[in-house]
Amino acid sequence: MPQVTELRALGDETKAAELLAYHKVPRTYLGVSVPVIDGLARHWRTDLDIEARLELARQLWATDIHEARVAAAKLLTQARIRPDDSGAWRLIASWVPQFDGWAIADHVMKAGEKRLVADPSRLDEVDGWLAEPNFWVRRAALVGTLPWTHLRNPKPDETEQRERVLGWLERLADDRENFIQKAIGWWLRELSKHDPERVSAWVEAHGARLKPYARREAVRWIKDQPS
Repeated sequence: MPQVTELRALGDETKAAELLAYHKVPRTYLGVSVPVIDGLARHWRTDLDIEARLELARQLWATDIHEARVAAAKLLTQARIRPDDSGAWRLIASWVPQFDGWAIADHVMKAGEKRLVADPSRLDEVDGWLAEPNFWVRRAALVGTLPWTHLRNPKPDETEQRERVLGWLERLADDRENFIQKAIGWWLRELSKHDPERVSAWVEAHGARLKPYARREAVRWIKDQPS
């Protein structure tokens, strides 16, 4: 496909080897930087309607090339997709069980978070990810809901949704997987920028169940908090 040919032409074998060594996930790496991939994806989607964009994203993902999968996610990273029930969320959710590393997972969930904000009822589906054996899926539930940490003056329904995710953090607090612990610390740290009192209360109630580094991360930006 021409888009993969374009990515390959921009590749760098040395950088590709470095990426493989860094990510430690066995797949093809081309050595193309994320900003370049982002620029390509923006160009590719210019003349595509949503159905054509979804099909291109499917094809890129199916190659199992690192940069192509990042590009697939970039094609769907948009606040407004009309119609929102076009299948973008379904495609994103279908990729989640295949997550096997943080880089691709985070790019996909950046697209996913925008679809969750567009339709918070999708949190019902994400709730089910918490019980998945694949810890990358469990982590995706937290990464995809980070927008709820950024609300300065949440409306009542947004506060309810945020409290729901804080309940997810409580459910996962005993999960010993490091990437889960890091995600919990990350979520709480981001929330502490706008609601330090709520984070302090959460840590007081549940922080002892976290690994020390996750607990420290959660309160890093809160003054006068024990680590």
